[in-house]
Amino acid sequence: MERIEICEVGPRDGLQSEARIWSAEERIELINKLSETGMARIEAVSFVHPKRVPQMADAEAVMAGIDRKNGVTYAGLALNARGADRAINAGVDEVRYVVVASETFNQKNQGASVEGTMTGYVEIAGKVKDAGLKLAGVIGAAFGCPFEGDVNPLQVIELAKRLVDGGATEITLADTIGAAVPTQITSMLSQLRSALNADISLGLHLHNTRNTGFANASAAAIAGIDFLDSSVGGIGGCPFAPRATGNIATEDLCFMLRNMGFDTDVDLTKLIAVSEWTETHFDAPLPGQVMKAGLFPEVAVRA
Repeated sequence: MERIEICEVGPRDGLQSEARIWSAEERIELINKLSETGMARIEAVSFVHPKRVPQMADAEAVMAGIDRKNGVTYAGLALNARGADRAINAGVDEVRYVVVASETFNQKNQGASVEGTMTGYVEIAGKVKDAGLKLAGVIGAAFGCPFEGDVNPLQVIELAKRLVDGGATEITLADTIGAAVPTQITSMLSQLRSALNADISLGLHLHNTRNTGFANASAAAIAGIDFLDSSVGGIGGCPFAPRATGNIATEDLCFMLRNMGFDTDVDLTKLIAVSEWTETHFDAPLPGQVMKAGLFPEVAVRA
């Protein structure tokens, strides 16, 4: 079967906007449980200033406390040069550097202009490569901005080229506010494939805010996507984007991909158990559906 890598972002994007702040010990336990599911990559932490996102404080302590499992890549998100330096020193395997495709949102998300963020990228790219770490570029609000509306695909493609020229070996397009539809997904992927070298991996970070996240993931899978971000139980969203809730649930995504004929290497039974454990830390049920309904055809009643 064709393989699609899953990057679990629950410990970072899943928790960063939750009202209850998870302790470092709880976050470590979540990461350790996810590490046992066959997940290839986990976005474990974010190196943002704790005053801006207190849910992501103690990133160094979290990285120091996890039980690192062979074959699992532990990534850290950075929004600026300072964050990237912290990520390197904390011992992540991968630095994910973010720039937003719209000027207004970049200012709100990172407190800097797009050009300022890209200047910071140039500063850290060499450091990341010299440290022997993977450098990944993430383009936020790639399909729409909550403040400026439509985003020009040419702006996204230009940012992707600059990230790759600086040393990024993969590009993630983030539908931060869950505005995209499948035709936008396939069109953008096609344009990026034409604009970038064939060895550059492409991925998507999708939100289900407007209930299009799984349709977009399906379209991307058929179009040949290399990896997809998702969050255990469907937890999370962006604290700087109004009403941007709804990450796609990892167990729902892996179920869909499996039944479409794609391989993710994820043990769905173990992952559902992690989702159920995660839900015990919340007052309300999580958005994920597969942990409620069960796998199919496994749950089919045999006459």
